[in-house]
Amino acid sequence: MRKTPNKRAQSVKAKQRANITFRMNILFFSIFLLFTMLILRLGYLQIVKGEDYTRAIERTEEVAVNTSVPRGRIFDSEGRILVDNEPQRAITYTKMQTTKSSDMFDIAEKLSVLIEKDTKGITKSDLQDYWLRKYEEEANNLVTEEERKEITANEDLSTKQKNAEINKLTRSRITEEQLQSFSPEELEVIAIYREMASGYALSPQIIKGEDVSVEEFARVSERLGELKGVNTTTDWRRVKTSSLAILGSTTLPKEGIPKDRLDYFLSRDYSRNDRVGKSYIEQQYEEVLQGRKSVVKNITDGKGRVIDTQTVFEGEPGKDLVLTIDSELQMAQEAILEKQLLELKNNNPGTKYLDRAFFIMLNPSTGEVLSLIGKQIVKDPKTGKQTVRDYAFGSFTTSYEVGSTVKPGTLLTGYRENVVKPNETMIDEPIYIKGSNPKSSVFNRSGRIAMNDLVAIERSSNVYMFKIAYRLGGQNYLPHYGINFDLDAFRKMRNGYAQLGLGVPTGIDLPGEVSGVEGGLEMGKLLDLSIGQYDTYTPLQLAQFAATLANGGDRIQPHVVKEIREPSTDGTQLGKVVKEFTPNILNTVDNTEAEIERVRSAMQRVYYGDKGTARSAFGNSPFNGAGKTGTAQSFYYDPEKKKRFSTVNLTHIGFAPYENPEIAYAVLIPWASLESDYKTNFSTALTRQLVDEYFKIQQKNAGLKENDSTATPTIKPAYTNDKIDEEETES
Repeated sequence: MRKTPNKRAQSVKAKQRANITFRMNILFFSIFLLFTMLILRLGYLQIVKGEDYTRAIERTEEVAVNTSVPRGRIFDSEGRILVDNEPQRAITYTKMQTTKSSDMFDIAEKLSVLIEKDTKGITKSDLQDYWLRKYEEEANNLVTEEERKEITANEDLSTKQKNAEINKLTRSRITEEQLQSFSPEELEVIAIYREMASGYALSPQIIKGEDVSVEEFARVSERLGELKGVNTTTDWRRVKTSSLAILGSTTLPKEGIPKDRLDYFLSRDYSRNDRVGKSYIEQQYEEVLQGRKSVVKNITDGKGRVIDTQTVFEGEPGKDLVLTIDSELQMAQEAILEKQLLELKNNNPGTKYLDRAFFIMLNPSTGEVLSLIGKQIVKDPKTGKQTVRDYAFGSFTTSYEVGSTVKPGTLLTGYRENVVKPNETMIDEPIYIKGSNPKSSVFNRSGRIAMNDLVAIERSSNVYMFKIAYRLGGQNYLPHYGINFDLDAFRKMRNGYAQLGLGVPTGIDLPGEVSGVEGGLEMGKLLDLSIGQYDTYTPLQLAQFAATLANGGDRIQPHVVKEIREPSTDGTQLGKVVKEFTPNILNTVDNTEAEIERVRSAMQRVYYGDKGTARSAFGNSPFNGAGKTGTAQSFYYDPEKKKRFSTVNLTHIGFAPYENPEIAYAVLIPWASLESDYKTNFSTALTRQLVDEYFKIQQKNAGLKENDSTATPTIKPAYTNDKIDEEETES
C-alpha cells in the first residue's frame, strides 16, 4: 500500500527552499551593490582624483636637484654690470638614498689621490668618525660588555637612544694621541669624506669648488666611471664691480642656508646647502635672483633602489635686476662726500666724534633712488690707520635728531590744525618759561622781530615754531609762565610729520629699515619736537620728506630696483622685462595745495631770499631749487669715558628744479662738531657740490641717451675694473 506524503513536511521544505532563494537573492544583490560601489569608487579615483594622485606620484619620483645654476645678475640704471657670476671648475658628489658610509670612504680615498683638498675644516668629530672606521675592532673594545648591558637594560631609553649613549661613550675614550696619528694623506681623505657626508641624498655636494686646477679636473673627468656619484661640473662665484654695500651678499657653498632662516627656505623647496642672499638687495630679491634647479625622475627597481635618473627639467638661471642707481653718478658723489667728510674730520676743531655722513637723492615723482650714499670713518684692524668704508645701509638702519629741516612740517601741521594762518605775523623773541632757561632763534638772542610764515622758514625761526607748538598744546605764549600743554599735541605733531615721511618706515625695498626713536610725552619737549631736537629720523626719511614737499604732497615709496628682467639671451642686450616698478603713493598729505605751495615757496627763499640760511651756497645756483638747512643739538655717548658729550648734527634738504622737480635730496652729518666748537653748517656747501654734480653728469650724458625708448637696452661694461668676489666680501 502506497504511503501518502506528509503535507506538513512538504510545507516545511517548501519554506526552506523559499528562504534559501530569498537569502541568495539578498546575497547576490549585496554583491551587486558592492561591485557597483567599487566601480563607482574606482571611477571617482581615476576620473575625479586621477590628476591629484598622478601629481602625488610625480612628487615622490621627481626630485629637485641642487644643481649650480647662475643667480640673476644686477645692473645699474644704464645697463652696467654691478654683480656678475664668474664660472669656475668644480668637483661634486651625489649620494643615493641607499649609499653606505663605507662606499663614500672608498670614493674619498680614490679622490684623495686625484685632487688636493684643504684640511683646515676638519673637526674632532670628523677625526673620530675616521678612527672608528679604521680601527673598528679596537673601537668595539673601548666599551666593556658590562657597560653595554647596563645601558641596554635601561628601559627609559629607546633603542636609538641606547645606541647613541654607547656611541658617545666610545668616542669619549678615543685619545687625542690617537686622533693626531693620521698622515697628511689620511687627513685629505677625511676632509673629502666630510664634504660628501654633509650633503643630502640626490643633492650634489661640492667637494672642491675653489682653485680646481685643469689637471685635477681632467684626472677626475677621466675616471668618472669608477667614481660612482662623482661629477665634474661648473660652479658660479658671485663677483661685484662695485663696493656699494646695499648690493648685499650671498652665503658661500660651505655655509648654505643660515640657521635662523632654515624653516623659511625649506618650506619653499630649498635645500640646506643652497646659497642664498643674506643681506640687502641679494636678500630682498632672493626668490627673483635664485635660479630654478633641475628636476630629475628616479627610476627604481623592485626593491625601491634607484637604478637610473632621468632629467625632467634642465633648470634655468635667476632673473636679472636693473637698479634705479646710475653707478657713474653714485661714484662721483661718493668721492665728493668721502673727501669732504675727511676734510671736515681732519681740519676742524671739535670733530672728535664725527665718523659718518649721508647723502640720499630721490626722484620725487617716481620714488626711484638715484643716489644712496653713506660713508663711515673706521680704523683698519690690520694697519691701525684711519680708512673710510661704505655705509649706505646706515641711511635706513640708523636715526638721528635732524634739527630745523623739520620746520616745513611744523608749519604745515599748524595750518592743518588751524593754529596758524598763511601769512600770519608773529614776534620772534626769546621765550621765557618759568623755571627754565630762555629759548630763542639763533639769529635773535635778545630782540623782537615781527615776521610771517615765509620769513620764519627763510631765516629758520625757532620761536615761530615754538608758538605754533604752544597753540597746538592749547596755550598762547605768555612770558615767565609755566606750561600746561594738552599732551594730544604730540600726536598731532607726529602725525603731521608722519604724513610727510618722518618717524615712519619709508617702505624702501631693502631689509632692516628702522623707524627712528620716538621720544615720550614730556610736556616741555613739545617745543623741542617742533624744531627737530627730540625724535630721531633716518637720513632716508629726511629724503622722503623732501620728496613729498617737492611733488606737492604725495609720499611715494622709495625703491632701488627699477625692473626685473629675464636673463640675457645673447649677452649683448638685457632680457625681456618681467616687471617694471611703478610709483606707489603711500599717502597724500591732507593740507591744501595752496598751503603746500606756500611752504615750498618759503623753502625757495631759503636759497634765494635776502636772509636765506642757504643763500651763501645756493644763491647763484642755476637750477632754481628750494631747500631747508638744519642743525640739531645732540649727544654722543663715549663708551671709553662712559660719558655723554654735547654735539651738533648738520642737515640739509632740498629739491630742484622748483617748477618741475627732478630730484629731492637730503644730507645728514651726525656728531659733526662738539657744540662748544661749532662754527657753521658745513652740510650746505657740501649739498651744493653734490647737486651740481648731478646736473653736470645729466648735461654731459644728455646727448648720449638712446633715443628710441622702445629699444631693448644694451649691456654695458662696468663703470670700473674693480672686482670684489664673495670670499672678499666675507672677509
